[in-house]
Amino acid sequence: MTIAGRMTLVSPSATLQLTSKAKEMKSKGLPVINFAAGEPDFDTPQAVKDEAVKCLNSGFTKYTPSSGIPELKEAVCRKFKDDNGLSYVLENIVISCGAKHSLYNLIQVLCNPGDEILIPTPYWVSYPEMVYLAGGKPVFVPTSQENGFRAGVEAVKKAVTPKSKILILNSPSNPTGGILEEKDLKALAQVVVENNWVCISDEIYEYYLYENQKHVSIASFNEEIKKRTFVVNGVSKSYSMTGLRIGYLAGDAEVVKKIGILQDHSTSNPASISQKMAVAALNLPKSHRENLRKIFTKRRELMLSLLAQCKGFKPFPPQGAFYVFCDISKTGFSSETLCEKLLEEIYVAVIPGKSFGSDQHVRFSFACSEKDIEEGIRRIKEWTEKNVK
Repeated sequence: MTIAGRMTLVSPSATLQLTSKAKEMKSKGLPVINFAAGEPDFDTPQAVKDEAVKCLNSGFTKYTPSSGIPELKEAVCRKFKDDNGLSYVLENIVISCGAKHSLYNLIQVLCNPGDEILIPTPYWVSYPEMVYLAGGKPVFVPTSQENGFRAGVEAVKKAVTPKSKILILNSPSNPTGGILEEKDLKALAQVVVENNWVCISDEIYEYYLYENQKHVSIASFNEEIKKRTFVVNGVSKSYSMTGLRIGYLAGDAEVVKKIGILQDHSTSNPASISQKMAVAALNLPKSHRENLRKIFTKRRELMLSLLAQCKGFKPFPPQGAFYVFCDISKTGFSSETLCEKLLEEIYVAVIPGKSFGSDQHVRFSFACSEKDIEEGIRRIKEWTEKNVK
């Protein structure tokens, strides 16, 4: 059977593949420690689960508008106003089947064949693949661990061509945990406005911040950058709702309308029950998120201190998200080889940095218990003593 040519450019998701393999090994009774997971290990909040039961009992199981129920759009508008100082109306909001779906739809609607999409490296694995599927060309903007993995204005300007159309930003970042501070964002906003680009700001990890950092949305500076920016977020990471698949975005009403039409003819509406659960999540007190952040702060400090003791490992202290991006160039192994050996030989699952655009790094998730962090990195430390020169 002939496969469509566009699929030749698209690679499988290494994060999903490795996470699935680790879970399969664990189901067979192997003592796997999973540092690959991109989801919190906490249960979904009880109030959110109660809403699901209520929906089932009341029969709220039918189709909804493709772009989401008004009640959820209103909750999203309140969230943007309260947390980010951004004012939107319902026509600026679309609800999708996860933030990944929001991003995919947005790129499908905005990107023409041949358009160049600027993506700072390291990047989330799906950004380039989404661009390829839309017929566009990803153009990578280099960053480094030494500068905090921040996309600098000069590096962005060097990547510009007449075909440049969109700049994708992800702060806090998956995989690095780096953030773009207000001064960085203001400089990038000026470049976006001057070039009349579109900015896609992926802010899914905004509530996980450390070292007294404050999240700032690039869209919040002025109307000029706001009207060129699409802010993408969701409930998966902040409320342990990854499998319930609710994401959302805010931006230009005309583009939002086109995304709604795309959903009309692809997925239709996100699951009705999940939408109601998302309303309940967004109505939770801020103390819920703060309690989770405190737990992750403790895990972050533990993981950093232990990884620093592993031969050949140089961890980057994340300022946000729940990942440690670790330089392993001094181990002498490529990221894929190292991750394969760790999983097969000592049953520790880690994601290779090559999937994120940096083969000299691996990604650890600290969305797991302190006990697992201690045991997993103990195994790695013993392994490096034997295998790293």
